[in-house]
Amino acid sequence: MIRINLLPFRAARKRENIRRQVSISGLLFLLFILLLAVWFIHLNGKLLNLKNEESSKKTELAGYQKELNEIKKLEKDIKEINTKLSVIKDLEKGKTGPVLLLSTIADAVPKDKLWLTSLNEGNGKLTLTGTAMDNETVALFMNNLAAAKDVITSVELKSAIGKDIKEYNLKVSDFSLECRTYAYKEETKAAAAGNKKGK
Repeated sequence: MIRINLLPFRAARKRENIRRQVSISGLLFLLFILLLAVWFIHLNGKLLNLKNEESSKKTELAGYQKELNEIKKLEKDIKEINTKLSVIKDLEKGKTGPVLLLSTIADAVPKDKLWLTSLNEGNGKLTLTGTAMDNETVALFMNNLAAAKDVITSVELKSAIGKDIKEYNLKVSDFSLECRTYAYKEETKAAAAGNKKGK
């Protein structure tokens, strides 16, 4: 009877199985490492893109910050200008008495065509004398004065005399005006009130 020893064959088969399992495990491990490397590269690329985006956003934000600072400066300047304008308007509103009267007369004078030589005011009566280029300019001056009804209540021409200036070959008009101002109205009211009390 022939005896066959199967032990070496089984041992070889067992070793083959172990080698195959080790190879498969090694391949799986390598595949796992490869997948991890791919995933790491992908994440690294994503992180790099995010960093680049963050950097560009910071640069963009810095540009906007300049504009924001300029806007804040402009807002501050506008606020200061508005405050100054408000003060000027308050001063304009607060103009009374002689200041208001002189401002009205100055505004009424036709520029470069009429010059005042004297101005007298007392008890609401205003006398103006001066020289104008012509009678039309005097009429314009009178109309301008009459337009300021809150300050000057009436304007009357007392005289207008033509005059030749030979050295300049010019004809001008010397004039005199008499006006009544707001003070005249107040004076009249005060006098009327005094008369009523006297009675």
